[in-house]
Amino acid sequence: MEYVTPKDKATEWGITQRRVEILCGDGRIPGAYRLGRVWAIPKDAKKPLDGRTRKAKESQKGDC
Repeated sequence: MEYVTPKDKATEWGITQRRVEILCGDGRIPGAYRLGRVWAIPKDAKKPLDGRTRKAKESQKGDC
């Protein structure tokens, strides 16, 4: 499996590098793990839903 850095995913997803690191730390990106001070993210990882959007809130209601 190939891995990329948070900087690469931030560019791909159109968000900041820090936001990607927070998503990794919260366990919201499956397969991501830490190598010292740097996160390794699977190259094929999908962007998690933003919990602040209506779409995400509606999907969370269905989970209960």
